[in-house]
Amino acid sequence: MDVLRVEGLKAFYIVESAGEQRAVKAVNDVSLSVRENEVLGIAGESGCGKSTLLKSLLGNIRPPLRHMGGKVTYLQGEREVDILSLGKEERQKLMWQHISYVPQGSLSVLNPVRRIGDTFRSFVGAHLEIKKEPGRFESLVKRHLEDLGLPVDTLKAYPHQLSGGMRQRVTIALATILKPRLILADEPSTALDVVVQRGVIQLLRDIQTEQRNTIVMVTHDMAIHANISDRVAIMYAGRIIEEAPVEQIFMKPLHPYTQYLIGSLPRIGDKSHRISAPGAPPSLVSLPPGCAFHPRCPQAKPICRQEIPALSLAAKEHRVACFLAAKEDADVDSTEAAGSR
Repeated sequence: MDVLRVEGLKAFYIVESAGEQRAVKAVNDVSLSVRENEVLGIAGESGCGKSTLLKSLLGNIRPPLRHMGGKVTYLQGEREVDILSLGKEERQKLMWQHISYVPQGSLSVLNPVRRIGDTFRSFVGAHLEIKKEPGRFESLVKRHLEDLGLPVDTLKAYPHQLSGGMRQRVTIALATILKPRLILADEPSTALDVVVQRGVIQLLRDIQTEQRNTIVMVTHDMAIHANISDRVAIMYAGRIIEEAPVEQIFMKPLHPYTQYLIGSLPRIGDKSHRISAPGAPPSLVSLPPGCAFHPRCPQAKPICRQEIPALSLAAKEHRVACFLAAKEDADVDSTEAAGSR
């Protein structure tokens, strides 16, 4: 069962340069579905549109970012909510209790001059009638922090008195206290050391297991996806170019870019030189014709320079936008057709 459905989503930054308006195609015709109780990872190089995609899923589209087309639908039983058409008040009702957000950097959420407890009180009070039930707030927050292994004394502290890892844990606690159905996490472990990263990611996984949430997590760190994601979608130049269960992404990547991405990862005991993709990503203002990866792809065919490949089924639960996978795609289709006879 799907929680979120994205269809042909386009979100561009409209910027002025030398007196001319230009479109930065950060999210360019993205379609995907997010399933109940899964962790969907979104990976790709910096600047490929991952964080902008997450903003768009949230409906947080503000100038210079513009919605240029497509839909984001939140599925609640038989009810379908078009997130991008909601007004401010309607979006606020949906946020936090249904869809929550963990941003990059805890200080974008935590007020530096307010104690953590005051931030929790304001946040919870905006969504629950805590004034009518004395003691409800204290009971709710204390139980939530204890469930997450966070000391209750944290509520008395100011953000600057906490370590970066603890601030990020507090941010996650804040985003999950109302037990949202869907959590959108944008680089939740950025700027943290490896040990603290592991603790933060494990916290997210524990919450997902306990509350049975669905998580969409953006990070460029493939090791994190290997540890927490059920499925992974690879972004390149504003598009999803491959999507599959995490095991298939790591063991049998089909898109040349994904192959380079996985091939560049270090391996314990393997001292051989790691090979990364040649060249650099294209400008999102002036994308090359055809497949955006073709200038860097040593296997590119003439069709790759002329047409944009569709994201299509190439193996079971494995979609890829690449003409090189067309033969395998055809084999899958013929096998499925034979099986249905």
